[in-house]
Amino acid sequence: MSKDSAVDMKDVELNELDLEKQPMTGGEVATGGTEKNGFVKVEEADVKFTGLSKEELMKVAGTPGWVRTRWILLVLFWLGWLGMLAGAIVIIVQAPRCKPIPKMDWWNEGPIYQIWDVDAFSGADGLKGLEDKLDSLGQLKVKGLVLGPLHTVQSDQPETVDFKSLAPEIGTKEQFESFVGKAHKKGMSVVLDMTPNYRGSQPWFNEVNDVTLTAEKLKDAIPYWFQIGVDGIQVAGLDQVSSEAPAAWTSLREVIQANRTEGEKNKALIGLTSKTSGIDVAGILEDSGVDLILSGVLKSGESGSARAQDIQQLYIAQNQTSLAWSLGGRNDGHLATLVGAKLVRLYQLLLFTLPGTPVFSYGDEIGLMEQGGTPFPKMLWDSSEPEEEKNETLKSEREQRLSFRSFFKTLSDLRGKERSLLHGDFLSLHNDTTSLAFLRQWDQSGRYIAAVNWGDVATTLRLVHPDLPAEATVELSTDPIKLVPESSANLGELVLEGQQAVLLQFPFTD
Repeated sequence: MSKDSAVDMKDVELNELDLEKQPMTGGEVATGGTEKNGFVKVEEADVKFTGLSKEELMKVAGTPGWVRTRWILLVLFWLGWLGMLAGAIVIIVQAPRCKPIPKMDWWNEGPIYQIWDVDAFSGADGLKGLEDKLDSLGQLKVKGLVLGPLHTVQSDQPETVDFKSLAPEIGTKEQFESFVGKAHKKGMSVVLDMTPNYRGSQPWFNEVNDVTLTAEKLKDAIPYWFQIGVDGIQVAGLDQVSSEAPAAWTSLREVIQANRTEGEKNKALIGLTSKTSGIDVAGILEDSGVDLILSGVLKSGESGSARAQDIQQLYIAQNQTSLAWSLGGRNDGHLATLVGAKLVRLYQLLLFTLPGTPVFSYGDEIGLMEQGGTPFPKMLWDSSEPEEEKNETLKSEREQRLSFRSFFKTLSDLRGKERSLLHGDFLSLHNDTTSLAFLRQWDQSGRYIAAVNWGDVATTLRLVHPDLPAEATVELSTDPIKLVPESSANLGELVLEGQQAVLLQFPFTD
């Protein structure tokens, strides 16, 4: 072999060796492709999965293994569903049942507000001025307004009574209709005080025959006012008319019953009596058949023990939807006049938490008091953001009025939304000559304890009962420094300072 041939063979072997050492890139295989520099390049074919055909799928689905699997899954599904259904039934059966809500009318849903003198309340504008104050009353969650008496009559002269007329200084029939319509839009019902001889010595005049004739007159006037839109009638001297003219009184009640339509707001018959005994008031309520009765049970001269006994007697004898609580009135004066400014909040708390309807006179929410012997003091209206007052005395008085009103509003809001306060059961926990404590509870709602001490010195209440926990939370206090809201209070040793009241709350536990 020649030298040149030997060199060529060596080059070929080296080239082959170098090519073998080169890595194979994607798309390059030894055979079946396009040649490039002595190599075959293969184009990779796209492979797509098209799934099983219908025939293939049916063939597979019909195999014993798949059939068995489907049956197992179906059985598990229904077993699981039946298990959840059974669990839900067990939970429903074992869960405590809610107590049915008692039947309530509009006069049970919030405070009733009495306005004896329209001009004293709203200024010299009569019914028009009264209409302008509805927004303020709506903020207090007032549910009913008792106006008047507004009819015309001369003192102790039964022949002069005219139940269908309005005193000229009050306004016209058209103004009254406008006021009633606006009040209804604000969610407030309107009641007329139709006490016949409200300027005289006896509410229904002095003679038995006059009582009977006057009751008949009132019976004829009631449909007239109901047609205008009035939602109820209030009369004082309930014990007098129901006992001296029972037939006429029964006839009057039947007129009111006849104006009640199923599904519509009921018309109210509210009666006032000066009786202070719980037994006497319960008897009058039973005999008279009124929807709501106001009495003198809470007169400030009574001791705590006597009040507790009378409250308990009324609660046991009558449904609380027929009970109303107030202190003061057209003939007695305002709350602050009777109890003093220091006890205004205490009595506001008491009236809002007793089992029944709280009834207030105009101005009781701000501690309005009679001054200079004026029987119907002018209502004082304060802005929530008053201008800067330089007179420190006037500034302090205004701040006190706003504070009273804020306390009143908080209580009214609370009573309107808490079932235990709205229609809950009543349980007396403590009473002595100067203090009182009771529990309000309803089904599974939060519980409330009201405790008041109208005495001048501190007292310690030991509230121990199977229904009570060891501690409760302060919801509202007349002295937020000593009993701070949201703080815990020891029920076994609850200290109340003189002229102090507190509302405590604790949750329902099964």
